[in-house]
Amino acid sequence: MYITPTLKGIATLIPIVKRFVMKRTGGTDSARYCYAVWLRHLLMAYENGLSSQPKIVAEIGPGDSLGIGLAALVSGSEKYYAFDIFNYANYERNARVFDELVELYRKKNDIPDEIEFPNLKPYLKSYKFPAHILNEHYLTECLKQERIEKIRKSLEMISDNKETNIQYFVPWYDTGVLEESSVDMIFSQAVLEHVDNLEDAYEKQYFWLKTDGFISHQIDFKSHEITKEWNGHWRYTNFIWKIIQGSRPYSLNRQPHSVHVKLLEKNNFKILCDVKTKNVTEIRREHLAAEFRDISSDDLVCSGSFIQAVKVVST
Repeated sequence: MYITPTLKGIATLIPIVKRFVMKRTGGTDSARYCYAVWLRHLLMAYENGLSSQPKIVAEIGPGDSLGIGLAALVSGSEKYYAFDIFNYANYERNARVFDELVELYRKKNDIPDEIEFPNLKPYLKSYKFPAHILNEHYLTECLKQERIEKIRKSLEMISDNKETNIQYFVPWYDTGVLEESSVDMIFSQAVLEHVDNLEDAYEKQYFWLKTDGFISHQIDFKSHEITKEWNGHWRYTNFIWKIIQGSRPYSLNRQPHSVHVKLLEKNNFKILCDVKTKNVTEIRREHLAAEFRDISSDDLVCSGSFIQAVKVVST
């Protein structure tokens, strides 16, 4: 059962294959996708009693463009920090996505739904433009030409320059890249399953968030089509999985839902929202690797989760 995934992993060690694999990450080069993602996080924050107009936001793993962060800036955020391990974004792509996003907001387009993006979670109760959050007066202020031009100018100067609206940190591992308690919201979309040191990642998020700041993450626990079964990555020992991963730029940490919950609780986050997506398991427990044999029944069928949690300051 190791043959196909293992050979694919070994193939990524070949230089020409490695260059192809690392070329793009997919998704965020579409303005409609970025618009759909950001407004989902914003609406869910509103429903969970969190700030639906965060001023300083940070994103883990923006990928092909900074589009989701740009969607946040157009909708009223004042500062956007992007954290990644490779520099995928470029000015031309960012500028195109940005201009398209501005038009989506100007026209108050409804949120692209699961028909257009069937794999995009979480699903919403309504996909109407959130006028109750982005009302006429607020949106008019956000879309003033002077403000839009300032954001566009920041795209031209993109770096870790503190004077711009946008700061891009590659790589982002150092806690010191941002001041303590300086961010209102940290979000990601199908990224945390790729982070090798999850405990460190949650510690950093707690450090960076302001008091009552919050995180908003959609996490994908599937095998990302590396294996035939959606949860087939739990079949393999750590040693074989290392071979299967090869030199893919984004490895899968294979940590199930419960690990994220435990780390959130350990790092003093209060979970306000945990919307799980469940699939029928395609493998039996006896087929799991020893490392995952004791996985809970709930974890075994949890293929994704949208989690929002607020920072709780210890007294």
